[in-house]
Amino acid sequence: MFFGGLQKFSLIDYPGRPCAIVFTIGCNFKCPYCHNPELISLTNTTVVLHEKEILKFLDSRKGKIDAVSITGGEPTLHSGLLDFMSKLKAMGFLVKLDSNGTNPLVLQEALDKRWVDCLAMDVKAPLLKYDNVVASPVALDDIKKSIELIKNSGIDHEFRTTIVKSLLSKEDILEIGDLVSGAQRYYLQKFVPTKTYDSTFLSQATYSDEELEILRKEIALKVRYCKVR
Repeated sequence: MFFGGLQKFSLIDYPGRPCAIVFTIGCNFKCPYCHNPELISLTNTTVVLHEKEILKFLDSRKGKIDAVSITGGEPTLHSGLLDFMSKLKAMGFLVKLDSNGTNPLVLQEALDKRWVDCLAMDVKAPLLKYDNVVASPVALDDIKKSIELIKNSGIDHEFRTTIVKSLLSKEDILEIGDLVSGAQRYYLQKFVPTKTYDSTFLSQATYSDEELEILRKEIALKVRYCKVR
């Protein structure tokens, strides 16, 4: 595998554990608000790291970090992902996988082989708005399968939604809450327009803290933990 970035240390990406973060290249969504636009294309990434470089670095971090978080881009697009995860497990690391939920079969295999310890999925929109929000065609059955698979995985998991006011109404956000009902954690992520795939979204906004708190309280009745961040 090749990667588009490496964050050597984080205290926030893996729940309760110090970790490193690796970023895969390529995504099948083109969310206009994406904050990692350099990772969307398979050809335009300026930083390319080989798997051997990543593994060598991680070997040097044994005893200093407990986990590795794999994000992107969309990691499940890569045929070498599961093999890479198996290597991380063999090295003794906890593994967290971030996904957009478009490849439930990959998630299932990772769970079946116990190569993943924590799953996170970005739920972009209520189902009927998905294509519009991610600016790409979406197999909605795969999204639904991934959500149910993660909710019933028996491992640490979370869902999150980036809230852009022009894309998601309050009713949309509550509908997403219904989709993830029963989940361990759900985060409403405030959109921060610092870097976006679509430059016109640099002038977009999210809801106020007060509005998000009202939404959080309602969704908190449906999941075990809900937070605005």
